Amino acid sequence: MTKITIGVAGAGAMGSGIAQVAASAGHQVILYDTQQQTIGNALSMIKTSLQKLAAKGRLKESADEVLERIKPAQKLNEFAGTAFFIEAVIENLAIKKSLLSEVQRVTGTNCILASNTSSLSIAALSSGCPHPSRVLGTHFFNPPVLMKLVEIIPGIRTEESVLHESTGLIRSWNKLTVQAKDTPGFIVNRIARPFYGEAIRILEEGIASASTIDHAMKSLAGFKMGPFELMDFIGNDVNYTVTETVWKQLFYDPRYKPSQTQRRLAEAGMLGYKTGEGFYKYVDQTAVVPPPSDNIQLLRKIVLRILVMLINEAADALYLRIASKDDIEIAMTSGVNYPKGLLKWADEIGIDKVVDELLKLKEWYNEERYRPSVLLRKMAESNKTFFN
Repeated sequence: MTKITIGVAGAGAMGSGIAQVAASAGHQVILYDTQQQTIGNALSMIKTSLQKLAAKGRLKESADEVLERIKPAQKLNEFAGTAFFIEAVIENLAIKKSLLSEVQRVTGTNCILASNTSSLSIAALSSGCPHPSRVLGTHFFNPPVLMKLVEIIPGIRTEESVLHESTGLIRSWNKLTVQAKDTPGFIVNRIARPFYGEAIRILEEGIASASTIDHAMKSLAGFKMGPFELMDFIGNDVNYTVTETVWKQLFYDPRYKPSQTQRRLAEAGMLGYKTGEGFYKYVDQTAVVPPPSDNIQLLRKIVLRILVMLINEAADALYLRIASKDDIEIAMTSGVNYPKGLLKWADEIGIDKVVDELLKLKEWYNEERYRPSVLLRKMAESNKTFFN
């Protein structure tokens, strides 16, 4: 693919990572931030990252050669002449919308504009742009240098040619792309909500401790990290905000209702690993984990409850045409490293069993939170599976 100039706005962890990926693919990169110190820190981090990759033999050229392709910028007019622009600034609709609009006035119609938003509406973000047909979402996962998955999200006005060109470009960066409808949370952040939310509900009800829930999901289900470990790693402030954003954008659907428990942790500054305390305490950067229960019946109960809620979300995403069956499976295994695709997991458990468990939960709690997907109910009635 022809090497072009890539613009990146936001020199934080995501923006600097995306800049490194683009430069490593041979492109000239303009990295913008309003703070000179932030850009300096980003270039230093990129250099260290490139040197580590070079030492492992994972760069085709020297770290300095890649770094030379990244030009720092502090004025938006320096994006004139870029062919592809990605914003990776704070997850705030007004700020992102204003930035995209300003940049498009500089670049004109020759540039494709992309947002790295994890949950905001592409239609809303592009609505302030003179040419919204040139705007789409490209959601990279953290850290962008290591994570292969990128969700591609066309907005309601996005031209087909823009979608095709953007997908081809990002694939040429050795990334794995999936396409999602412009809906709250897209694929991963929508489907993954019960991994956190249902785990917290189990904790709040006193059914099991955080360490027991994490132990169940790792030892029996094969997840690399339990939900509470992962929330502490992501940051309870970040994880809560994503959940709240998806919940509000889906018209307060109870399936996505945030937790007061996590909200209080965020308010108290107990954000997890980065502050030394969250669901767990951290000493010398290591979690102090209370001994979990080894009651096998309890562990199986925990796993089944969280899994059926995750499967329900995956099935609904397919039913509502948010993404294809294959892209849903790829997104969850590559984006959040699930041990297997949720639709395949549904087939293994038995779709009738998944529906029965959801109906039991709905009857017991009398909450719409547990309503089974229409697709799952139809499939259970006709004895169908997602795969052969």
